[in-house]
Amino acid sequence: MTDAAAPPAPASAAGPAAPAINWTALLLGFAGMVIGQFMAILDIQIVAASLPQIQAGVGASADEISWIQTAYLIPEVVMIPLSGYLSRLWGTRVVFMASCTGFLIMSVMVGLSSSIEMMILFRALQGFVGGAMIPTVFAVAFTAFPPERRVTASVIMGLIVTLAPTVGPTLGGHLTEQLSWHWLFFINVFPGVIVLFLVGRYAHFDKGDASLAKGFDWWGLGLMAAFLMSLQFVLEEGAKENWFEDDNILLLSVIAAICGPAFIWRSLAYRNPIVELRAFGNRNFVVGVLMTFIVGAALFGGTFLLPLFLGRVREYSAAEVGTTMIVSGLAMFATAPFAGRLVRLVDARILMFVGFILAAWGMWDARLVTDEWGFWEFAGVQAMRGCGVMIAMIASQQVTMATLPPHMVKNASGLVNLARNVGGAFGLATLNTALTHNTALHMVELTSAIDQTHQGMRAMIAGLTERFSGSIDPQASAMKAVYGLLQKQATTMAFGDAFALLAVGCACAAFLTLLSQPVKSVPSPEASEIH
Repeated sequence: MTDAAAPPAPASAAGPAAPAINWTALLLGFAGMVIGQFMAILDIQIVAASLPQIQAGVGASADEISWIQTAYLIPEVVMIPLSGYLSRLWGTRVVFMASCTGFLIMSVMVGLSSSIEMMILFRALQGFVGGAMIPTVFAVAFTAFPPERRVTASVIMGLIVTLAPTVGPTLGGHLTEQLSWHWLFFINVFPGVIVLFLVGRYAHFDKGDASLAKGFDWWGLGLMAAFLMSLQFVLEEGAKENWFEDDNILLLSVIAAICGPAFIWRSLAYRNPIVELRAFGNRNFVVGVLMTFIVGAALFGGTFLLPLFLGRVREYSAAEVGTTMIVSGLAMFATAPFAGRLVRLVDARILMFVGFILAAWGMWDARLVTDEWGFWEFAGVQAMRGCGVMIAMIASQQVTMATLPPHMVKNASGLVNLARNVGGAFGLATLNTALTHNTALHMVELTSAIDQTHQGMRAMIAGLTERFSGSIDPQASAMKAVYGLLQKQATTMAFGDAFALLAVGCACAAFLTLLSQPVKSVPSPEASEIH
């Protein structure tokens, strides 16, 4: 009782005061890093609506042009977890500036490419060197900012991570139509110079530890690279190659299956591992990584399905696709400030649940898609999905990182971003496979349901035959037109199935959030200043 009644100790006895924060330098340095992160994530999807124009510009085949995105993503997944080690070795500022400089040089080289081979090479190097700009921002947000300000930083990052791939096709489509596809890559130069100035001048957040260079784990790096690049290739290209029917996909799957466990063993056994896996001992981190994986699938999956539908079924131009996609970005932008406030007041698990349910609701509505759907029909779907993904993203960041000790944050941020990228690749692979399979299935159902002796069907074929009377074979042309109509309907129905699949995945994720433990509410900046 006497202890309870004792007066509080003087401030001097409570320990040294926290060092004063230079808010100007912190915010300007962080702003520079955020712009760099936005560029790196934007470049994943900025080419999505402009692939036909790039294909024509470099003389690529339909199979080769898909490598413009694949070549960026495969090496990027190696740099993302590696960046945590490099940041501890050289310091965040040096790593970020080196990454940004390499990214800008490779952006210019991609834009100047005159052949598909050159473009793929420089695009791969662009993805690799630029990959370090993504997770280092997360680490700074959870180490350089005081606890009461981390939610604000988390909101900004959540906005960038979700908004960049969403506005990518929009910006890319308009740039291609107004200028040329070369400007999809040249556009990085001006903001990149600003990033280099701000980060070089203000981002003195930490110092490197040169002793980490001793005993560098080359075996761990090799195993990680082989595992992640093989896995990413299988996920990106598997659907197009009929999965294990292709020898290369089968071989790379075996390599991933062997190198993955070997890399985990090496990371746990070696004294100075490339990636620290001890963060997985934290239950909330495990659940948060799983949620981030599903957010990646929902984010990149939705951004993949809608432009593909608009181009394949509605035959929209790149600019029209971009304009239709803008609703999702606006919804995310509008939701971010409210999500930041809510995460201070409400258990983050509840917000994750609500976010995934909203995303699932939006995707579930899109299962009823028809070949007449356009901007207004997709507006509600995109708004629901955009709000839900943003809420789930910010809440999952809080759950994932809030309970980790500071010395684990740099490695953990790389693992979180890796989970989102691999989740996106997994989502795209699943959706691609579902689209191909279900289109064929619906085509069989539609053709088997048609009775060519039916009076209405015979009248339609007769009308089409008359319309094509000037062709060499009017009857064959009429049947081809009927086949095209059926193919369009089958494709539309397959897209409805894909939207439904994405909705089910988000709904399952909503209930998985209940496995995490409660996270202490974050004090608001105002409360912090009062106390």
